[in-house]
Amino acid sequence: MPIVLFNNIEGSFPSSLITLVKIALTHLGHLGQLALANVRGFIFRRTLDAGRDTNDEAEKPRAASAPPESVVPVSVNYHFTRRCNYKCGFCFHTAISSFVLPLEEAKRGLRMLQEAGMQKVNFSGGEPFLEQRGRLLGEMVRFCKETLGLPSVSIVSNGSLITEEWFQTYGEWLDILAVSCDSFDEATNRAIGRHAPRSHHLDKLYQISEWCARYRVAFKINTVVNTHNWQEDMADQILDLNPCRWKVFQCLLIGGENCGEDSLRHAETFVVTDEQFRSFLDRHSRVECLVPESNEKMRDSYLILDERMRFLDCTRGRKEPSRSILDVGVANAICASGFDEVMFRKRGGVYQWSKNDIMEW
Repeated sequence: MPIVLFNNIEGSFPSSLITLVKIALTHLGHLGQLALANVRGFIFRRTLDAGRDTNDEAEKPRAASAPPESVVPVSVNYHFTRRCNYKCGFCFHTAISSFVLPLEEAKRGLRMLQEAGMQKVNFSGGEPFLEQRGRLLGEMVRFCKETLGLPSVSIVSNGSLITEEWFQTYGEWLDILAVSCDSFDEATNRAIGRHAPRSHHLDKLYQISEWCARYRVAFKINTVVNTHNWQEDMADQILDLNPCRWKVFQCLLIGGENCGEDSLRHAETFVVTDEQFRSFLDRHSRVECLVPESNEKMRDSYLILDERMRFLDCTRGRKEPSRSILDVGVANAICASGFDEVMFRKRGGVYQWSKNDIMEW
C-alpha cells in the first residue's frame, strides 16, 4: 500500500486525521489506492498555497514554479524506446530516435512519478523487449512492483521477442501483458507490416497466452482497426484466447509520426471512417471483454512519457514534448502534457488493473 504518498506533507494536517485516513484507505484495496492518489494531489496543492503565505524565503521559488492545479499522474504510459523490429504502417510512435535512458535514470524518474501519485505504469515502445533482450524492461518492471509497490505494472508488446525465460525471471512482478494483434490472417498482418523475418505472429500470440496463464500474468490483446482489417470477424479467435481485455483502437493520425512530410510512416491509407469503425465494433458486440477507443477518446486521454521522460502533448495533432521530469519535476512537466483527465475517466482509464483483482488463479 503506497502510504509513502503522504511523505513530507503530513505536517500540513493533524497527525490523528492522517492516521485515520491511512487506516481507512489501507482496507479499501484498489479503490483506496486511487483515493490516496487524489488525496495526495489535494494536499499537495494546499501545501503549495500555504507556502505562498509563509516567510520562508527558501520555499518561495519552489512554490511559485509549481502549477496551481497539478494533474495527478494516476496512470502513465512510458515509451522508453522507439526502436522496433516490426514496420506497422500506421504506427504512431516511430523510431525517430534511438535514445534509451540508463536504468538508474529511468528508476529515478519512475520513483518521482510514484511520489507524485502514479498507481499504474505501462511500458511500451517501439518494441519494449528489444532493448537488452528484455532485461532492461524486466528490471524496470521488478523495480516498479517490488520497490515502488505500484498496484499495476503492464506492458504492450508485439510479442515476437518474448521468451518463457523472461516470464520465469520477471513474470511475478507483471500484472498485465498486452500483445498487439490486428488480424488472424497472416497475409493481412504482413500487409499491415506486423511481422518480422522468421516470425509467425499468430503462433507466438497463442504461445504467449499459455505462458501468461502458467506464470499468472493477465493476458490482454490490442487491435488497431484499419483499412486492411475493418471487415474481418475476429470474434471466435478472441473468445478462444479469452483475454482479460480486448482493446480496440481506431487508426489514428499523428503528425511527424505517421503522417506528414517529416514522418517515418504514412498511415493515411490505413485510416477508417467512423462508420467503418462502428461496423467493426457491431460485428464483435458479443465479445464482452471488448473495450473500444475511437480517435476522440484516444487522442488526449493518455499521459504519454517519451524516451527522455518528457510528456507528449497531442492536442494539436502532433506530439509536442514537455521538458523532462528529470530536469523540472513531474508537476512542472505535466502541465504541458495536454492531458484530458475527463476523457481519461470517461473512456474507462481507471479499471481493475491489478492481476489479483482481474484473475482467479
